[in-house]
Amino acid sequence: MKKNYLKVNKALYLMCIPGLIFLIVYKFAPLYGLTLAFKDFGMFLGNGLLDSLTKSPWVGLKHVRSVFASPDFIRLLSNTLIISLMKLVFLFPIPVILSIILNETRGSIFKNSVETAIYLPHFLSWVIIYGIFFSLLSSNGVVNRIISALGGENINFLSDPNTFRALLVFTEGWKETGWSCIIYLSALTGVDEALYEAAKVDGCNRFQRIIHVAIPSILPTIVMMLLLKLGNILQAGYEQILVMYNPAVYSTGDIIQTWVYRIGLGQMDFSRGTVVGLFESIVGFVLIVSFNSICRKIFKRSLW
Repeated sequence: MKKNYLKVNKALYLMCIPGLIFLIVYKFAPLYGLTLAFKDFGMFLGNGLLDSLTKSPWVGLKHVRSVFASPDFIRLLSNTLIISLMKLVFLFPIPVILSIILNETRGSIFKNSVETAIYLPHFLSWVIIYGIFFSLLSSNGVVNRIISALGGENINFLSDPNTFRALLVFTEGWKETGWSCIIYLSALTGVDEALYEAAKVDGCNRFQRIIHVAIPSILPTIVMMLLLKLGNILQAGYEQILVMYNPAVYSTGDIIQTWVYRIGLGQMDFSRGTVVGLFESIVGFVLIVSFNSICRKIFKRSLW
C-alpha cells in the first residue's frame, strides 16, 4: 500500500523537495550555532567560522547568567512586551473588520480602488516609510508647521519617548493592515452563499448575517493568525524599530532584537546575542503550544 501510495503521489513528494532543502539549510543546520550561547566564541581559533565554533571552549551558563543579570534586560523585555501587546490589541482586529467591510461592499470599482490603496504601503520598505513620516513629523515637518500655525508648540514625535510607541503602532498599522486583509478576504470568499441566503430568509439583517455567519465562518483563520502573532510576541517589529529609533527613545523603544543587533554585531559579542535569541525562541514556542491548547478547549479550533 505504501509503495503504491508513493507511486501515485510521486509528483507531490517531488514538489516537497525544494521546501525540505530550504528547511534543512536555513532552519535546521543553523541550530548548531545555538551552542554559541554556552561557549566563549573565538573567531580566530580555527580555520573558518564552523571550525572556530567547534574549537571555542565551553563555559556553561556563564553568558546566560550575564544576560539575565544585566540591568538592561528587564527594560528590554518590558519594552518588547508593551510594544507587541499594543500592536496586538490595537492592530489585530482592524484587518478583520476592514475585510468584512470590503466583503460587504458591492461596488466593484470602489472596492478594487480601496483594496489597491491599502495594499500598496506593504510593498514599501521601512526606510522609505521612515522618510515619509520624517517629512511629516520632524520638528520642521508638515504636522509641526500646522501645529505652530495654530498657535501650538512643536511635538518631537520621533525623539519623544512618550510618543514613540504610539508612532510605531500607527506606522505598522498603516503599512500592514491592508496586506493582512488578504487572508481574511480569502476566507470570506470561501463562505457558502447558501448560509447568507438562509440567514436572510430567517429575517437576519446585514449586521446579523455578519455576526452569525461571516465571523463564525472565518473564526478558524482568526484563531490561526492570533496564534502566529502570539508566537512572535517577542519580535515587536525589529526592522521597523531599527530604522526609526534613536538613542533619545531607548528608554521606551529599545527591544530585545535591537539590543542583540547592537551587542552581537556592534560589539562582536555573539555569545550573549545568541542567548537572547534562544530565549526569544523558547518563549515563542511555549506561547504557541500554550495558546493552541487553550484555543482547542475554548473555541474547538487549533493549529494541530
